[in-house]
Amino acid sequence: MKKTIVVNLLLNTVGAFLYTVAINGFLISNHLGEGGVTGLMTIFYYWLKIAPSVTNIVLNGLLLLIGWKLLNKQTVFYTLYTITMISVFLKLIGSMRFPLHDPLVAALIGGALMGVAMGFIMKGEGTLAGSTILARIVNKFFGIKTGSAMLCFDLMVAIPSAVIIGFENMLLTIVELYLSAVILNKLLAQFVEKRSLTIISERFEELASALSTATKQGVTIIDGHGYVSGQKKQLLYCVCDTKDLVKLMNLITELDPKAFVVMEEVRSTYGKDLLRIL
Repeated sequence: MKKTIVVNLLLNTVGAFLYTVAINGFLISNHLGEGGVTGLMTIFYYWLKIAPSVTNIVLNGLLLLIGWKLLNKQTVFYTLYTITMISVFLKLIGSMRFPLHDPLVAALIGGALMGVAMGFIMKGEGTLAGSTILARIVNKFFGIKTGSAMLCFDLMVAIPSAVIIGFENMLLTIVELYLSAVILNKLLAQFVEKRSLTIISERFEELASALSTATKQGVTIIDGHGYVSGQKKQLLYCVCDTKDLVKLMNLITELDPKAFVVMEEVRSTYGKDLLRIL
């Protein structure tokens, strides 16, 4: 338990730092906007010269109150830690600037960093508050991908920001938001990527025992029969992590070289110790 907390705090710290580098180093430096609370943070900085660290902690703190009843307390704790660290990093490296001649390059690098940063933070069971909390709520109740939901909410702030940052920079901001959403979805998929195996074998009991031991999960035995042969068949069904796939296939081949195996990608898993809808 303590090890998990330390790992999650480390992931959130790294994510907060990368997020700050993206904001200070590439977005604000090149007069680009963002979505959600971060977008408001950049607008207030350009317009009223309010320090981003202040806007971040105040607005995200208010949204965190909304998420208090809708998100589990563990997520709220990590989120509070993350937005605090972002404000700290914004203060510590506020002078970090990477002004580039081509703002498109800044948008691409900023978007990539934002996506990776959010991936680290969500892997660490936290959020960035703001539109991330709203996206998590939509994901929880409607199953819409987190990155896609965030993109919709972020556009609500990014598009009107054209009044402050100009039409061209607003379009580049949309490019940055899209890239960060794509990268976030890819990272979340990699973090929880699973495969399902359906196996037909005469040695189904041996295979079920071996697979259950190897995956430390249950294996389902399904009764069936062949349509052409009319013979009774037993099918095994199990879900495993992608990293274990080669080991399990070797195990199946060793126990029954004649086994018929169907492998499929699993986008989401729902159940005890498996809940995750991307």
